[in-house]
Amino acid sequence: MDLFNRTGKMALGSRLRLLTAKVTDDASKIYELYNVENFSPKWFPVFFVLHEESNQTITEIAEQIGHSQPSVTKIIKEMLKAGLVEDNLKSSDKRRNIVGLTVKGKQLAEKMVTVQCADIDLAIDGIIEEATHNLWEALAEWEHLFEQKSLLSRVKEQKKARESKNVKIVDYETKYQSAFKALNEEWISTYFVMEDTDYKALDNPEEYILNKGGKILVALYNDEPLGVCALIKVDDPDYDFELAKMAVSPKAQGKNLGWLLGQAIISKAKESGASKIYLESNTILKPAINLYYKLGFQKVSGRSTPYQRCNIQMELNVKD
Repeated sequence: MDLFNRTGKMALGSRLRLLTAKVTDDASKIYELYNVENFSPKWFPVFFVLHEESNQTITEIAEQIGHSQPSVTKIIKEMLKAGLVEDNLKSSDKRRNIVGLTVKGKQLAEKMVTVQCADIDLAIDGIIEEATHNLWEALAEWEHLFEQKSLLSRVKEQKKARESKNVKIVDYETKYQSAFKALNEEWISTYFVMEDTDYKALDNPEEYILNKGGKILVALYNDEPLGVCALIKVDDPDYDFELAKMAVSPKAQGKNLGWLLGQAIISKAKESGASKIYLESNTILKPAINLYYKLGFQKVSGRSTPYQRCNIQMELNVKD
C-alpha cells in the first residue's frame, strides 16, 4: 500500500487490478469450498445470465454483462468443454446461435444460487458494515460517472487547462504579420485554395483590417505566435464585424488556443460597441464549427459571400 501512497491517484488502475486479483483468487478458493470443481470465476456473469434468462445469443449476453462479443464467445467455448452450456439450440432464426445451460449447468446453478451466493452476499454485507465507505454503492456511482465522461476525457480537460495557462492573447503588431499569414495559409491550403480576398487580408492586415476599424489578436504559447484571429469591420445593415482569419497551428492543438482567441475577439467586439458579428466557414472544418457553436454562434443563410469555399454562415448577438 505504501507504493500507492507514493504514486497517488495515477495508479488507480493498478490498485483496482490488485484488489480484483485478491477477490478473484479468493473466488477460486470459494468455489472449491462448495465443491464446485473446474469453474473459472470469469465465467460467472455469463453463467448467471443463462441461469436467469434461459437461452440467449452471444450478442444478448455481451450486452447484459458489458463484455465484447469475442470475449463472450471465448468464455462460451471454455464452458462448452466443461459441459456447462450447449450452443446451436433450436431457433426460429437459423442465423442466430442460441446458447443455453446443459442439465449439468442448471443443476450447478441451482446449487450455487441457493447456497453459495447467499453466503457470499452475507459476507459482503458484513464487510460493508465494517467499512467506512460502501464500495458497492461507490462502484455504481463511479461507473455512472465514467459513462457520462471517461477518465481519458477528464485528463484531457486537466491537461488543456494546465497548458492554457501558458497562453497569452495579445494585440497584433507588425512583427506578427508573417505568423498571421503563415498560420492562415497553412489551414486554407490544406483544405482549399487561397483566394484573392485571402491575399488582401493576409498580405496587408494593417490596410485591409486595422486601418478600417478592425482588430487582430494573436495567441502566444510560451511566447511563440501559434494562433490568430481577426475582426473585420463591415458596411452591413445587420452586422458590425466579421470574425475571420482564425487559425491555430496543429502543434498547438489541445491547448485551448481557439477557445481563448474566440472569447477574446468577442470581448473586443463588445468593447467596440458591436451588436452582431458574423462569420463564414465550411462544414468540413468540424472542430472549428464545433468551436463556433460553443462560443454561441448560430447558423444563418441567404447571404452572399466572396469565398468559394464558404458553405456555412453564422452569427452572434454580442449584446446577449
